Formats: sequence, C-alpha cells, structure tokens
Amino acid sequence: MTDLPAPHISSPIAIDPGWVDYNGHVNMAFYAVIMDRGGDEMYALVGLGEDYARRARHTTYTAEVHICYRRELKLGDSVRVHTRLLDADAKRMVLFHEIHHAEGWIAATAEELLLHIDMGGPRVVPFPPEIAARLSALKQAHADLPRPAQAGRSISLSNTAA
Repeated sequence: MTDLPAPHISSPIAIDPGWVDYNGHVNMAFYAVIMDRGGDEMYALVGLGEDYARRARHTTYTAEVHICYRRELKLGDSVRVHTRLLDADAKRMVLFHEIHHAEGWIAATAEELLLHIDMGGPRVVPFPPEIAARLSALKQAHADLPRPAQAGRSISLSNTAA
C-alpha cells in the first residue's frame, strides 16, 4: 500500500438538524456518530467496512471509547474527521479521531478500541492476513504523527487538559 493518508481525513460532514438538542448544540451522542462516519471512510483503506461485513460476515465492534468534548458544534457547521491508527494486533486496533470544524478548530477527540468479530458467534477472531497487512502498513504510515495528548487518558478529576 502506498500513499496512505496520515492522518486519514474524511469528506465533509454537515450537522444534521436531528442531532441538535434542546441546548441548541449537537447532543453528546452524535459526536460519536460523526466520528464513526469519518472512521468508516478510513475502513476502505484496509478492506473493512460494510462490503466486508456482508461478504465475509466479519466486522468490528467498539469495545471502549473515550470522548473528550472541546467545543460546541451547532446546526450549519461542517466538519471533517481526522483518524489515525495508534495500534493494532492480531484481533484489535486502537483508533484516534479528531472532529475538525471547517474553520480549523477541534470540536472533540475520541480514542477507540475495536475488536475484529466473526458475526457467526459473535466472537473475537484474528484479522485475515490481507487486512492485517494493510493495518500494519497504515500503522507504519501513522507512526510519525505526534501522539495525541488525549490518548491513553483515564477519567479523573485531576485531568486538566481536554
């Protein structure tokens, strides 16, 4: 695999009116939806995604996600999701997403642990060799990116950087 984007940058995502809550901003749950949509675009690079799930009856499930909300998104905003692969092994991968507003600021970040699943079980299984090789290449392409400050965080009252 050559010319892998570092990080992967999604196509523009417009804020859906249904995502806006009674506070006048995007409800917290829809930040995860936005990051999921942006991350799905990156899946094509490694051979995962909807076509793979239908054909192979394998997919990924999110086991854990840690979202840091930094700035409000509102109706009319446009964003792109920057996704990088922080780590991967035979059955798992860790992605880091940033929602970038069209004006350049970061609205939210998320670190996500995903498991490769055989939907017939469902059970966790190794990635097939061709996908494992693509994940390895993507991990290498992203290796020189600076490690995000929010990666590896835990929830604590002593955390001050968001």
